[in-house]
Amino acid sequence: MDNYKINTKCVQAGYRPGNGEPRQIPIIQSTTFKYDTSEDMGKLFDLQATGYFYTRLQNPTNDFVAAKIAALEGGTAAMLTSSGQAANFFAIFNICENGGHIVASSSIYGGTFNLIAVTLKKMGISVTFVSPTATEEELDKAFQENTKAVFGETIANPALTVLDIETYAKAAHKHGVPLIIDNTFPTPVNCRPIEWGADIVTHSTTKYMDGHGAGVGGAIVDSGKFDWMAHKDKFPGLCTPDDSYHGITYVEQFGNAGAFITKCTAQLMRDFGCIQSPQNAFLLNLGLESLHVRMPRHVENGQAVAEFLSTHPKIEKVNYSGLKTDKYYTLAQKYLPQGGCGVVSFEIKGGRKAAEEFMKRLKLAAIETHVADARTCCLCPSTSTHRQLTDQQLVEAGIPAGLVRLSCGLEDKVDLINDLKQALEF
Repeated sequence: MDNYKINTKCVQAGYRPGNGEPRQIPIIQSTTFKYDTSEDMGKLFDLQATGYFYTRLQNPTNDFVAAKIAALEGGTAAMLTSSGQAANFFAIFNICENGGHIVASSSIYGGTFNLIAVTLKKMGISVTFVSPTATEEELDKAFQENTKAVFGETIANPALTVLDIETYAKAAHKHGVPLIIDNTFPTPVNCRPIEWGADIVTHSTTKYMDGHGAGVGGAIVDSGKFDWMAHKDKFPGLCTPDDSYHGITYVEQFGNAGAFITKCTAQLMRDFGCIQSPQNAFLLNLGLESLHVRMPRHVENGQAVAEFLSTHPKIEKVNYSGLKTDKYYTLAQKYLPQGGCGVVSFEIKGGRKAAEEFMKRLKLAAIETHVADARTCCLCPSTSTHRQLTDQQLVEAGIPAGLVRLSCGLEDKVDLINDLKQALEF
């Protein structure tokens, strides 16, 4: 499918049925798989043959969908996980263990911030947070001898900062480590970070990829471009024998194109079991088939709502990179020329109390711990998704206490604007 446009890949990549086979991706709802001999199964456990032996590690339905996402992002291999949070954990922990260090943008989703700042710290992994607009010099100062990766989000949730991917990639590669980018908000329809130097791309497929609030899930895509052996001292898990898996050296056996995802599956999925269910993978594929049609409508609605809010007297500030007045407009024109997403964040004059009153009055938009759905929804991050952050951390993440995150769905933009208009009449 390499020569086809992304619209076609959304519909047909990943699964090509043979003669007489199901046209739709089949749901392989089975925990186990039968083999004729123990030798046949042994080859699978030794990674000497392809196939399946237990769905906790891999499942055919999942692999079909993962292959589609890899094609969309321009990667060489991919895997599905049970959630976006699991995808980010796996992507980092696959190469960074006890005693390691990562550099991360400070403007990221609150759950990911907590994962990196708190949970990974308990596992012996330290972090240095830097501004999403950090210069190359500022990034250089954040690196340590034990740095293993750099992490950021293309469009941060919910601050909507736009990451300078090339600058982050240049700094990461200068120090011999990969750049991991969470590309959930723009999706590969609007941005493909690998084309800008990213090495690993993650997704919360729960969001736009699914698009209908039907199934939680995540994905990891490997670009296949990072030369692990060139920095083998930093990545012994990939470049030296794995005693927990028959002494396999992943890079030697699977090359740069397959080592990262194979290790992530054979080692981390084996031990943590954060597999996406085949049923959810099936639903995810249905969402992917219309992703290229839905994203332009989300962007259209987001742009219209942002323009309306930017002129309203009760609005203090609007964050949306499609606005020419936005701090990230120039970066967005570079990385997101077709638009970013349908999520708009804004501050209402009067702070948190005014934000809560506004949300109570909404009729179309529902208050939900969700985003990037066919239906418009909203929340106040400081009282929900980011409530574990201190006031200082909220400021550093670009999330004022009274900020509202509005995810514009697929409804008519006139109806959305009218809903906002009446909700602001208090």
